[in-house]
Amino acid sequence: MIAFLLWALYQLVDAYILVIIVWCIMSWFPNARNSRLGDIINRLVEPYMHWFDFIPPIGGISFAPMVAILVLYFVQAGLAHISAIL
Repeated sequence: MIAFLLWALYQLVDAYILVIIVWCIMSWFPNARNSRLGDIINRLVEPYMHWFDFIPPIGGISFAPMVAILVLYFVQAGLAHISAIL
């Protein structure tokens, strides 16, 4: 049962990484974030991305999403390690 929960958490983190990537791609298209889908994705991603507001943009490019995804990859590695132990 615990192994299933860890697997499900791993998959949820993987899906959340995909949502962050879609959120970043939506910034390239005008008014994409103003759509219904954009509003849903903003509500999912914005609270997590606010943790990384301390990272300043360099040359007009924000590296905060890359750091946020890297943190999620570390979480996935931790979940995989815990799953291997159990």
